[in-house]
Amino acid sequence: MKIGIVGGTGDIGEGMALRLSHLHEVILGSRDASKACTASDCTIETLRGRGIQSSCRGVSNQEAVDGGDVIVLALPFAHVESTLAGLTGFENKIVISPVNPIARSGHFYYDPPEEGSAAQYIQKRLPESARLVVAFNNIAAHKWKDLDAVLDYSVAVCSDDAEAKQIVMSLIRDLPKLSPLDAGPLAVSSIVESITPLLLNIAMSNKMRDVGVYFK
Repeated sequence: MKIGIVGGTGDIGEGMALRLSHLHEVILGSRDASKACTASDCTIETLRGRGIQSSCRGVSNQEAVDGGDVIVLALPFAHVESTLAGLTGFENKIVISPVNPIARSGHFYYDPPEEGSAAQYIQKRLPESARLVVAFNNIAAHKWKDLDAVLDYSVAVCSDDAEAKQIVMSLIRDLPKLSPLDAGPLAVSSIVESITPLLLNIAMSNKMRDVGVYFK
């Protein structure tokens, strides 16, 4: 599978490359393609140092969309609209949103757009044929890049496209200890997204790190 990551030079994008590029071709995108190339080279060298061969390359965000079978929007919510406005080619592709609209005023709180959730906001800005899936929302961003850390979390997955949902759940299973769970349609995406500010508040108030969720 070819995984294109828009905004691929942040913790989530680089972390996904480190954890998936030995199994899939990862295409790291950025507004600055040279920055994506540097991140890609770092991914390859880091994994080589662990005796792991990987497939990763850095490109522009548009090239990541063009080259990927599955596209991850590894973006802060504030950058979603401006980034998507400059990109084309999402037709018929699976698009993963781990985006959480969060604000802070002494504490973290869920701050959704008028559409109701980041996912529903994104859906309105993608072609009708794009296959949007919500996943990876409640994983601590910096933990992705710590290869010695176990991502032992549940991953709630929402989509209106049953086949796309199953493909993304299979991708999640490629990451040891992550447990994908079908959380329903996009209509419930706000519930999934709003868990993240709760986790951040718990971590802040209890001096904890990497707080996550696991359902069993």
